[in-house]
Amino acid sequence: MRISPILAYPILSLTLLALAACSGVEIERSGVEKFSAGNYQYYKWRSEPLPSGSLVGDPLYTIDPVIRRDVDADLQGKGYVLDDERAQFTVDYRFVRAMQQGARSELASNVTPAARAVPNRQISQAVVDNAIALGGIKETNNIVLQFNDVSSNQVVWQASLSKIVQDANDVDATRLDSNLQRFLDSALQQLPPATRP
Repeated sequence: MRISPILAYPILSLTLLALAACSGVEIERSGVEKFSAGNYQYYKWRSEPLPSGSLVGDPLYTIDPVIRRDVDADLQGKGYVLDDERAQFTVDYRFVRAMQQGARSELASNVTPAARAVPNRQISQAVVDNAIALGGIKETNNIVLQFNDVSSNQVVWQASLSKIVQDANDVDATRLDSNLQRFLDSALQQLPPATRP
């Protein structure tokens, strides 16, 4: 696991919980062609788990075991075996905090990206509200999940989960577990089952 230096600060790490505490996470996945071609059966984590009980209150130490448990459950449900000795691919994740100017128009289905004629000339309040809500600079939190081939150390599959942070100070930690599990399940859904020997 690689941790961005910017996430070493506790106040910034708090914003990571917003990724899993709110709905509306955008998930982007690479194609599964490279991963499928590897005929994988065994995997391992690229890094050791963060020590439990360390830095109590730091969300990074709360999120790490949740990600590991849910990814393990999904992969093992598809028939992959966690085995450090025989691993054919590694699993890694990164946390990334970013800022973006507004939101891409294709992410908001009722925001019109270009001017158009409206026959009845009535203003859609939803379009107005979204223009206000999605305009300007927005803070985003991202989890990037990445699988690397052990022999070539090349990326064979990855997924990114992105969330616009609405209120970093109002995080419901009780929803972290179930929401993050749901988002990871969705991200890993397209992976094929393990190859049988």
